Amino acid sequence: MISVDEALDHLFALARPLGTEHVPLSEAAGRVLSAPVSARRTQPPFAASAMDGYALRSSDAVDGATLDLVGEAAAGHGYAGTVGQGQCVRIFTGAPLPDGADHVTIQENVSADGSRVTLTEAGARGAHIRPAGADFSAGESPLTPPKRLTPSDIALLAAMNVASVPVTRQARVALIATGDELVMPGEAPGPDQIIASNTFGLQAMLREAGALPRVLPIARDTLDSLASAFRFARDADLIVTIGGASVGDHDLVAQAAAAAGMKQSFYKIAMRPGKPLMAGAMSGRMMIGLPGNPVSAMVCGRVFVGPVIDVLHGLPARPAPRITATLTHDMPEGGPREHYMRAVVDEGQVTVASRQDSALLSVLAAANALAIRPIGAPPAKAGDPIEILPL
Repeated sequence: MISVDEALDHLFALARPLGTEHVPLSEAAGRVLSAPVSARRTQPPFAASAMDGYALRSSDAVDGATLDLVGEAAAGHGYAGTVGQGQCVRIFTGAPLPDGADHVTIQENVSADGSRVTLTEAGARGAHIRPAGADFSAGESPLTPPKRLTPSDIALLAAMNVASVPVTRQARVALIATGDELVMPGEAPGPDQIIASNTFGLQAMLREAGALPRVLPIARDTLDSLASAFRFARDADLIVTIGGASVGDHDLVAQAAAAAGMKQSFYKIAMRPGKPLMAGAMSGRMMIGLPGNPVSAMVCGRVFVGPVIDVLHGLPARPAPRITATLTHDMPEGGPREHYMRAVVDEGQVTVASRQDSALLSVLAAANALAIRPIGAPPAKAGDPIEILPL
């Protein structure tokens, strides 16, 4: 068996970032920016007022000064003239600062009487003005790739006048559940059958990671059925099998994958749950074989498949992020495998579920984190720190 870190290193060595495509700005949220994008304009494109008030020369910005009101400037409708000495222009937020003006006095500090305006409090010189280019200038690239684009990034790109964005192509993932015991949700299982739950949890997880998962028909416990499933997955960037990766008489995934050209990178990991996990390369595609137990598959999806999707999308190769929380109770010493335990974290305090059987999806659904115990960890006390992987 290899460690979780060693398994991740093997997986990252197999993963290669996918190519670039351009998508409309409206479809770019959540995608990974793959190349720098230059601003096509300066923002603000002109000096603008940050407040409603009056634009004037700073030399006239004196408490008690009375000025002649000569015009108005609104957003989208600037004042065409020049503000001279002793003059002012009514200005609204976002409007271009008129020529000649370099100061704005807010409307609360002005007394207006027809065309005469008195400054009751002039304010600091040059106040309430947004300089041209204060946000960014034309030709600048404020976003550094690779970067998963957030709603704030989309707003920035829109302000840069960018309509089409270069992003990494979304990973196509084929999900293959295996086993004679499985039927799809909604079907009537036989007396010896169960529902294929893992596939749909992993599908949701992959969509959340920005991939394009496709659920293939369940592969039965025959080499012919598995061979057909691998043929159906030929257009995938990553093939994920679920179940059949162990060494029992009916666990045929490794054998069928080898017949389809898979070169195995590793098999078995010193982790709990998730020991019977394998990975390799198959005709230019990655393959990851997950355990069949529901929780094992979901935990391995979070620990291994998610980070691999990030690499395929051009993001740095790194494990799923962990944080530290404080135990609310004692814990026994760790075992011979790194243990990922379902837990609930509340305000930095973590309580590990009492039931950790890898078939109990209800416990996983109630958890919001995996508490991680290293191999051979000494006993822990309430109040001790523990690493967690948020779910």
